[in-house]
Amino acid sequence: MIAYADTSFLCSIYREQEHSQIADAYYDSMEEPLFFTALLEFEFVQAIQLQVWLHSGDKTKGYSQREAEQMIADWEEDVAGGQNEIVPCDMNAVFRLARVYSQQRTSGGGHRTLDILHVATAVHLGAKIFLTFDNRQQVLAKYIGLQVPASFRAHRDSPRY
Repeated sequence: MIAYADTSFLCSIYREQEHSQIADAYYDSMEEPLFFTALLEFEFVQAIQLQVWLHSGDKTKGYSQREAEQMIADWEEDVAGGQNEIVPCDMNAVFRLARVYSQQRTSGGGHRTLDILHVATAVHLGAKIFLTFDNRQQVLAKYIGLQVPASFRAHRDSPRY
């Protein structure tokens, strides 16, 4: 495994967004499948469903139900076609690693639970590259020793430790 993604990357692939052009170019250039775990897939689908809920209360926010269904159908098609591949993961080991990262970095960088879990999962699975558009998550990933593609890097200042 070379690369592991977070939800910001997946959302940029499956819905036109600010970073979609960068995400699409990277995804199209990948020589191996996009590897994912059940945790990443769950957060991706949960994020889509949350956007549907937001849209139901304010049509200027979130995604329509139709758009959400299309995103999930496109995801499932890519899984069935082998472009995206689920990999097994020892979540107990991931949680132990995430706890270490949390103790080392969260008080100085404000990292969210799932962001730490995704970075810890990438490390646990042996990824070398971490695909995220989240500034704080990029800082954490780089601290841990993962590479973040230069084109993904934030244009504004990242938190300092």
